Amino acid sequence: MSSYSREQSYREKALKMYPWVCGRCGREFEGKKLRELTVHHRDHNHEYNPSDGSNWELLCIYCHDNEHQRYLEAAAQGPIKQEEQPSSTYQAFAGLKNLLEKKDSE
Repeated sequence: MSSYSREQSYREKALKMYPWVCGRCGREFEGKKLRELTVHHRDHNHEYNPSDGSNWELLCIYCHDNEHQRYLEAAAQGPIKQEEQPSSTYQAFAGLKNLLEKKDSE
């Protein structure tokens, strides 16, 4: 099966499963405008097409392009590095032992 045939197959299935509404902007589609509604693979793997549609969502062409651009930008930046925060040096009970000893000796 060619990639075009596979795409048409899962697109047809997705259009039967889901309402013709963009999952991001909420625009509704019908008639000739339906061609502007695309199938987005949630995990970005176009080969993973489970028959229950769990890896698909319908997005308009604009939201779909935006989603892929965000994905590419995030991938280009690499993993997010979190700076290690210095641990607190405050010791709430630091002088307690001395206070208790002082009180006991009185």
